[in-house]
Amino acid sequence: MPDVLQQLLVDARKNQILEAAAVVFAKKGFHPTTTKDIAKQAGISEGTIYNYFDTKTALLLGIFQRMKDTVIQENMPIMPDGSDFRGLLRGFLYQPLMALKQDNFALFRIVVSEMMVNEELRLAYNQQILEPTLAVAEATIGIELVKKGVTPLQASLTIRAVSSMMMGLVIEYIMGDSTLVEHWDELPDVLTDFVLNALNLNL
Repeated sequence: MPDVLQQLLVDARKNQILEAAAVVFAKKGFHPTTTKDIAKQAGISEGTIYNYFDTKTALLLGIFQRMKDTVIQENMPIMPDGSDFRGLLRGFLYQPLMALKQDNFALFRIVVSEMMVNEELRLAYNQQILEPTLAVAEATIGIELVKKGVTPLQASLTIRAVSSMMMGLVIEYIMGDSTLVEHWDELPDVLTDFVLNALNLNL
């Protein structure tokens, strides 16, 4: 029982730090922000941050991972039976698109811009977020595509093409595209139909 309580306290402190970092990063940007700024926002000493996070990069990745995990838990629709391929595909498209709504776009903008110049963050993002996400998609969406006559390579490339398309849509949203801002919630259905039509899967 003491171990469980200790873990709860650790998790609560990490969340406190991540919430403060998210506020300051979104307001000031990644590089201008200091750990002193984050500590002040969190109401803790600066040294406390380093008990939980080694670097600012670790903080930034922690924010993104927590955002992703929270949205999956709160907003992810129940996955339909594997026979409902359209519903399965839509579910996988829905999660990352909805993960970025509202204030999360500001944080993702910081993550993306920093990944372009920060090798540590880029590798961590690839290993901890991108690769596992693609692996899950291939183990579900990919397998179903192969069952429907799509080659394994085509299925794998399709998953990556859709992933890249979503990344492009996010960047376009961040750039201020008014149509995307107004109709973001409609994208999962639009992209689902787009992929099915492109693969000639009339479901």
